[in-house]
Amino acid sequence: MSGPFDYFVLFAEMRTGSNFLESNLNALGDVACFGEAFNPHFIGYPNRAEILGITREERDAAPEKLIAAIRDVPGTLGGFRYFHDHDPRVLDRVLNDPRCGKIVLTRNPLDSYVSWNIARATGQWKLTNVKRRKDARVAFDPIEFSRHVQDLQAFQVTLLNRLQRSGQTGFYVAYEDLQDVAVMNGLARWLGAVDRLERLDTSLKRQNPGAIGDKVSNPEEMAAALGGLDRFNLTRTPSFEPRRGAAIPFQVAAAQTPLLYMPVRGGPEAAIARWLAALDGGSVADLTTGMNQKRLRQWKRKHPNHRSFTVLRHPLARAHAVFCSCILSTEKVEFSQIRETLRSRFRLKIPKGDVGTGYTVQQHRAAFEAFLEFARASISGQTAIRLNAAWATQSSALAGFSGFAQPDFVLREEELPEMVQVLARLVGRDVAPPVPETPQDTPFALSDIHDQALEALVADVYQRDYMMFGFGPWRAA
Repeated sequence: MSGPFDYFVLFAEMRTGSNFLESNLNALGDVACFGEAFNPHFIGYPNRAEILGITREERDAAPEKLIAAIRDVPGTLGGFRYFHDHDPRVLDRVLNDPRCGKIVLTRNPLDSYVSWNIARATGQWKLTNVKRRKDARVAFDPIEFSRHVQDLQAFQVTLLNRLQRSGQTGFYVAYEDLQDVAVMNGLARWLGAVDRLERLDTSLKRQNPGAIGDKVSNPEEMAAALGGLDRFNLTRTPSFEPRRGAAIPFQVAAAQTPLLYMPVRGGPEAAIARWLAALDGGSVADLTTGMNQKRLRQWKRKHPNHRSFTVLRHPLARAHAVFCSCILSTEKVEFSQIRETLRSRFRLKIPKGDVGTGYTVQQHRAAFEAFLEFARASISGQTAIRLNAAWATQSSALAGFSGFAQPDFVLREEELPEMVQVLARLVGRDVAPPVPETPQDTPFALSDIHDQALEALVADVYQRDYMMFGFGPWRAA
């Protein structure tokens, strides 16, 4: 194929996301990656006997023969993955060849080290079905980790220096970039591929999406061994959520008052809309919605003293409200397919149709817990169902707003009685009407099923929101 390269090599290491990157490269019709073609222990993939008709024995005798075969696949840009401990004879050949495209995939070495040890402990090196995920807590070995880091750094320095000295550039991809389809298409463009991805391949799931400290059995020893420094982001809450947009069509402007509501889905959206309407003595139909960037800019220019705000809801209350209104209820047609998938694939034990009198509070408690487990997997990118804004984290929603404009005020739902008065005074209203009460969740209120186990589960599922916004335990109103 014509283009800047005749073939490519993906420089990576174990547990850096190279399987995921390869699967997305292979989703391009004019690109083919042939696995770990020069792994000394197998050819391409475990239990494979050959690549393009070349056996492992033939490859070991003459590695250049397999390189030529991959390079010369008709109509396709061929490539392979190469780790630091693969056949060293291959490294010089590809680094000295400017017609070989170099992709360099990197990951936080502590993450890759712990992930590698979990895979060794469980025997699970790939995950395609989150229900079959195996979990383990592993011991952190300071000496082994030090050796791991030294090997990775030495190889990365070798790549960088060799590319610099030969006047070549590689395409660098971080583990966190793998979830960005725009980056994947940028890579395709750089390789000279014609095809582009509409969406990422979701067949492979993240195996260990939790915080690093939860994956090891000796986190204190690990922290001490790393010198007490957080060089590897030990305390971060990892986020694998897709980046959200500003959701401008959902933003709501008052009819006359220069106030703009930037709703976080799953919050008190209807109550705030009614309050905005009452502020100007009108109805919800008078509010301005469905704007695009151009119309929103025009609204801002026409209202020079405008203020914008959003409202956060306690994660437990928000998740329960979303479960009741979007999943348990059949009224919202847009969730009907997701509802059936949750029933059939995720064993969510809820009625096929409307909830009847036979649906008990015990069933509700169990079904809500199952929904939370689904939400955990969805937020971590472990399901084929697209993450919906209704159960995405609130921190991701605020990050999405900042792509266009951040809100002036981030309010808590329980603070609304006092804070709406402040908002109203800022935009010239001496007195503001009270915020209408939000209807109680049906068929059961959260207080009917609330317990410490649910508190702990939600705090784990939405740990990023708890950390970023300082939420404490939920309290019934």
